[in-house]
Amino acid sequence: MRIAVVRETRAGETRVALVPDLVPRLVGLGHEVLVEPGAGLGALHADEEYAAAGAVLDERAVEAADLVLAVQPPDVGTARRIRRGAALVAFLAPGQELGLVADLRELGVTAFAMELVPRTSRAQSMDALSSQSLVSGYRCAIVCAGLLRRFFPLNMTAAGTVPPAQVVVLGAGVAGLQAIATARRLGAVVKAYDVRAAAAEEIRSMGAQAIELDLPTLDGAGGYAREMSEERAALQRELLAPYVAAADGLITTAAVPGRTAPVLVTAAMVEAMRPGSVVVDLAADSGGNVEGSVPGEVVRLGHAQVWGGRNVPAQMPGPASRLYAQNVVSLVELLTVDGALAPDLGDDILDACCVTADGVVRHEPTRALLEEV
Repeated sequence: MRIAVVRETRAGETRVALVPDLVPRLVGLGHEVLVEPGAGLGALHADEEYAAAGAVLDERAVEAADLVLAVQPPDVGTARRIRRGAALVAFLAPGQELGLVADLRELGVTAFAMELVPRTSRAQSMDALSSQSLVSGYRCAIVCAGLLRRFFPLNMTAAGTVPPAQVVVLGAGVAGLQAIATARRLGAVVKAYDVRAAAAEEIRSMGAQAIELDLPTLDGAGGYAREMSEERAALQRELLAPYVAAADGLITTAAVPGRTAPVLVTAAMVEAMRPGSVVVDLAADSGGNVEGSVPGEVVRLGHAQVWGGRNVPAQMPGPASRLYAQNVVSLVELLTVDGALAPDLGDDILDACCVTADGVVRHEPTRALLEEV
C-alpha cells in the first residue's frame, strides 16, 4: 500500500502527520511511504530525515496514494487530488467542513476523522484528542508562568519570603490535569474545578485542591461533561467568582469537540482579579471559556492579561507531531489486513470515526447537517 504524508496548508499549522522515526514501522509492514517535500519542516524534520528513514519524497504523493495522512482537514485542492477509492485520515471537523465532506463523498474517498475515535480502552493508542490535549495542557501552564511577572514557587531567602503563585484551573480533562500537573511542578499552589463527579479525586491525585461547589455533577457519555443549563451556568459562575478573584493565574480548559465551549468566566469576574493577573483560555478557538478572550491574541480585561489559545498543539510541533503520528500509525494498522487497505466498518472504532465511505456520509450528525444545507 502507498501511504502519503501531506504538507499542511492551513495558516499556523506546524505539525506533520508522520514523523521520520515511525516511517520504518510502516515500511516494515510492507507499505511504501511517500512524503510531500517540506511536509515536516514546521515540526523541525528535514526531508533528508524522511529519506534516511526509508520514505520517498514525492510532490505527487497524494495522487499516487492508497491512504493519505494529514493533520488538518485538507483544502479543496488537496482533497480533489485524492484518487477514487483511496482513504484519508485526519482531523476533519466534519460539522464545520461540510463542503469538504460533500467533496469526499462525491470523490468516493473513505475518510476517517481522528477526533471521532471513541474514548474506549481498545482505542487508547489512537486517541489523538487526548494526545493533543496533553500538549495543550502543558503549554497552557508554561504560557501562564511566562506571562505572570512573579515566581510560581515559594522562595525563602535572607531577604525575605516570596509566597507561591495561586493558580486556578477550570476543567479537569486531559488538558486540565496536565495544566495542573505542570503548574504544580513549577511550584504554584493550584486549585481546580470540574463538573464531573470523578474529577475531584483526579485533581487531588495531581497535588491540587479540588474546588467543591454545592451543585449537582454533570457526567456525560465518553468521559465528557453534559451540557449545563444557563441557570446552572450562572450559579456556577457566581460560586466560582471568589476563587477567580483570588487567583494570580487562571487557566480554563473546558471544551467538547463539535460544540461551542461553555462560558465559565465573565469579563466582570476577570476585572475583579488583582493587578498583574494572567488568564489563559485554552478554549478560545471554540468560542472561549472566558468572555472577551480572542484566539491568538493577548487582550487586557481590567488589570489582567487574557491569552486566547489558537491551535495550541501546533505551538509545540515536535512532541505534538510525535504523539499524533503514533495515534495515526495505530489506526493505520487497524485499517489494513495483510498489507492491504481493508477497513472493517463493522469494527466499533472504525464505525465511530468513519465520516464517508462508498459514496455516502456515514457519520449521522454530519449527514443531518448536510441535508439541512
